[in-house]
Amino acid sequence: MNDNESKPGSSGNMPSISTRQGIRSGAGWIASADAATREAFLDGLSEGELLALPYLFEFWALDHQLPPEGGWRNWVIMGGRGAGKTRAGAEWVRSMVEGARPMDPGPARRLAIIGETIDQAREVMVFGESGILAVSPPDRRPDWQAGRKMLSWPNGATAQIFSAHDPESLRGPQFDAAWVDELAKWPKAQDTWDMLQFGLRLGDAPRVCVTTTPRNVPVLKTILKQPSTVVTHASTEANRAHLAESFLQEVQARYAGTRLGRQELDGVLLEDNEGAMWSSAMIEAQRVDLIPDLDRIVVAVDPPVTGHAGSDDCGIVVVGAVTRGPVQDWCGYVLEDASQSASSPAQWARAAIAMMEKWGADRLVAEVNQGGDLVEAVIRQIDPMVPFQKVHAARGKAARAEPVAALYDQGRVFHARDLGALEDQMCAMTAQGFQGKGSPDRVDALVWALHELIVGPSAHWRRPNVRSL
Repeated sequence: MNDNESKPGSSGNMPSISTRQGIRSGAGWIASADAATREAFLDGLSEGELLALPYLFEFWALDHQLPPEGGWRNWVIMGGRGAGKTRAGAEWVRSMVEGARPMDPGPARRLAIIGETIDQAREVMVFGESGILAVSPPDRRPDWQAGRKMLSWPNGATAQIFSAHDPESLRGPQFDAAWVDELAKWPKAQDTWDMLQFGLRLGDAPRVCVTTTPRNVPVLKTILKQPSTVVTHASTEANRAHLAESFLQEVQARYAGTRLGRQELDGVLLEDNEGAMWSSAMIEAQRVDLIPDLDRIVVAVDPPVTGHAGSDDCGIVVVGAVTRGPVQDWCGYVLEDASQSASSPAQWARAAIAMMEKWGADRLVAEVNQGGDLVEAVIRQIDPMVPFQKVHAARGKAARAEPVAALYDQGRVFHARDLGALEDQMCAMTAQGFQGKGSPDRVDALVWALHELIVGPSAHWRRPNVRSL
């Protein structure tokens, strides 16, 4: 084979199609092309290019699996279970090691491969179905030296395997690249990450690829905030072509629309602020799929002060309650979050009344501190007969939320699915105030609803009956 012929793992004379029509994946481009175009493309490949095609990752990769451009130091791939993170990490290692030809050096010569344990690093990152050995073409496949816990490539590059349980093992070795897997669940994540940083001192620009399902841990949040970090993420659904349909059906049936599902399937980092009134664990523990017969349903509205593009959202939340028995046993059920983004008064009023009709609600509750009588006027323009209760905020948001948070602590409020944006705001509400972006409009609406349904009647029930003398 001469220098112009292709070998497995090299692109040779293969046409560059990964950026045609704005599609990074060549396979995606071919799949979307007509039959004649596909046939012409395949017929135009030489034998060497056909042999190389299975190992040309740029052709098959999904967008989130390809390294971003630019001078980044940390590339974090956050994705749901089965989103193709391991394959992306293994292929990145291969791209860092391989040169243009089998024996040419690549940009990295000494690498660190770090998993939660040695066994997991070996079985998933090295020998796994999407691991380094599986993605390497035969003429560039590294040898595994078990005694040294090391991979050795034909061109002289090496990769040492480390465990996050032993951060001190990273003291001494030095690297020009590293692949870190499932960082967010490491027991000694910060210590291990710190030791790795001291060892990344070879080459012109040492780099790290982090593949992880997101979790609310300090080390990951710190890495994400660094200017030298770039992030790609994808849901489990993005890689469905390579996943069992029964697996997707099962996990979606059980976890879709839950905070756990948003983390484990959608690859979304869910943050609980320190001292938050609500936590992800609390909310998930009180998630229900079946709603009982409800005695009352209200739609609560926290209207924005203005109605232009930069305005806060209008919080619209539907909550029901079971009010049979003693008031101290009443329970609430958060049914739907229909909050509106940057909507005009007429738009949010229509949306609120639509929720009334959808759920057969008994009352529409709205805060009128900002708009006064105009809030009621807007609503009655849409439906003059709507049962309406206006409420005034006499205390701060956090103070109003405390008795509602106490209901959750008592296990008396339950959530349906698909309330992600509301739950994110709840987990950012602390006794010192809201720690998220913008206004906690959804939480405000939730608080007004539960005050109307449970907190208010409970306070009345507890008030002593004082008789005049």
